[in-house]
Amino acid sequence: MEDTDFLLFIKKVKDYTSIDLAQYKEAQMKRRLTTLRMKKGYSTFAAFFDAMSKDKALFHEFLDRMTINVSEFWRNANRWEVLEQRFLPEMLRKTDRLKCWSAACSTGEEPYTLAMILSELGALSNSQLLATDIDEGALDKAKKGIYSDRSVKDVPKKYLRKYYRQDQMTYHIDESLKKAVRFQKQNLLVDTFDTQFDLIVCRNVMIYFTEEAKHMLYQKFAHALKPGGLLFVGSTEQIFSPGQYGLETADTFFYRKMA
Repeated sequence: MEDTDFLLFIKKVKDYTSIDLAQYKEAQMKRRLTTLRMKKGYSTFAAFFDAMSKDKALFHEFLDRMTINVSEFWRNANRWEVLEQRFLPEMLRKTDRLKCWSAACSTGEEPYTLAMILSELGALSNSQLLATDIDEGALDKAKKGIYSDRSVKDVPKKYLRKYYRQDQMTYHIDESLKKAVRFQKQNLLVDTFDTQFDLIVCRNVMIYFTEEAKHMLYQKFAHALKPGGLLFVGSTEQIFSPGQYGLETADTFFYRKMA
């Protein structure tokens, strides 16, 4: 009965939102959502769905739990340094107008990290920077650009001084960066992608998907890149056979689309 209850919940969520929970790893997804359901006092997923379909705040809490909105500025800083010191300068020698996308951007830390780096390289005003996520609540936080001191702990001091305004225990992103990033809602598993990107950043998201969903997404990302474009993934998301997607390893966690 418990399995039937959860399977029906998956179907109702897909019908209601187009979010297909079946493409996420079942054990960890079911565990996280069961914890939330019980915390909210619902004995079944059927009752939980009925409640969240009527309560916008509960629905956003479901999305937040489903997508694990944990992000930081400069997460795995040495990889961002490789992007800043090697790959972006290489791209800018070929064109002064970059098209970049932060996929599953959560509350905005990664696209703003990229925006700061582009600004330091003198390329932000000429570049397009798209940031997308499935969770509208996370996107609203990203657009506000206000972060806790914990979120900025790895930000290099020169960037912290230049691109943030401290207000007691919070840090406000500079308005120039907020204007440079275009945030929009997107379901990676369902929606079509734009194309001709120089850089796609999608980090610490693929770990939640089934192998079938990952395979489909890597194909979609590869198609969205221009020849020579880069896909930047998370530290636990190494692609073991990139050639099957028309990609090649450019550096650790960076994959280049072959011409």
